Amino acid sequence: MKSELHKKIREENYAIRFLVYIVGLFIMTLGISLSVKSNLGVSPVSSIPYTITCITGLEMGKATILFIVLVVMQILILRKAFQMKNLLQVVVGVIFGYFTTFSNYLFSFLPTPEHMTVRLLMMLGSTVLIAVGIFFYLPADIVPLAGEGAMKAVSDTTHIAFNKVKVGFDISMVIISLISCLVALGTLGSVGVGTIIAAVLVGSVLGVITA
Repeated sequence: MKSELHKKIREENYAIRFLVYIVGLFIMTLGISLSVKSNLGVSPVSSIPYTITCITGLEMGKATILFIVLVVMQILILRKAFQMKNLLQVVVGVIFGYFTTFSNYLFSFLPTPEHMTVRLLMMLGSTVLIAVGIFFYLPADIVPLAGEGAMKAVSDTTHIAFNKVKVGFDISMVIISLISCLVALGTLGSVGVGTIIAAVLVGSVLGVITA
């Protein structure tokens, strides 16, 4: 049934697809902001941008925009197979960064939870939101985020399932963030138990809802 939904989305006119795409992106940023609010470590998809924020003080939405450097990685992997339309990932990265800033603003009105059970539930909720966001925005087949674009490039080149590539990619980002925070700050910084949980679960949840 999920594959039929994806097929229906692809068959819709561009305006509907674009709306689904934007909604998917925004749902992802809600998940990211919820992970920040849980105070258990941010989701892997934003571990590096948040690490930049922790180290430099740069606002998280702006740090997220810097993630468009992954477009270069796609060019190196795909070479002649790289489609020029994917350069629009730079524009999408800027939009996603501002969505992140807005989502952080929305969750700033909620009190920071102190009970561990509540924090864990928030982290699990953020994992689902991120997976659902990817579920909606990818089938619209407009322009992927630089991160997902890089994962798709690896998946297409190696023929490894996308959700499995995402798990590996997320774990790699967590390791980079952890090392950076330990070296620069002497603390775990953006990485926490919630980050580890999300690194494994987002790809797994995505695999379930796209099965």
